[in-house]
Amino acid sequence: MSNKSRGLGAAKKLQKRRKTFKLVSRTKLKKKVDPLAGSSQAKAIVLEKIQVEAKQPNSAMRKCARVQLVKNGKQVTAFMPGDGAQKLINEHDEVIIECIGGKMGRAKGDIPGVRWQVLKVNDQSLNALLRGKLEKARR
Repeated sequence: MSNKSRGLGAAKKLQKRRKTFKLVSRTKLKKKVDPLAGSSQAKAIVLEKIQVEAKQPNSAMRKCARVQLVKNGKQVTAFMPGDGAQKLINEHDEVIIECIGGKMGRAKGDIPGVRWQVLKVNDQSLNALLRGKLEKARR
């Protein structure tokens, strides 16, 4: 005998039960699988700069960096947004990465398998560095 409710007023209860279960399982799985472990941003060290080929029908080489997270040592690929961003980011720099914002936590646009983007380099905004508002700090 199952412990699900049966009878005339059961539909509401079953819907409520399903909703809570879905929420719990989704959040636990996200925390378990997500390299950032549920947080929105994380510090990382740049291991190497790479170029990722864009999906069809585009034929660009998207500039990315292979980074290692400080908090748990996991390696992810992060996109470097902006024109000339790869010149400002060097190996062994400390960067802050965040989610790109594709649908359902997946990759965005034509960059296959890249879910993260670089936000700051050595505690300076990448956007400000690109626009010339700041000079890159010497470390």
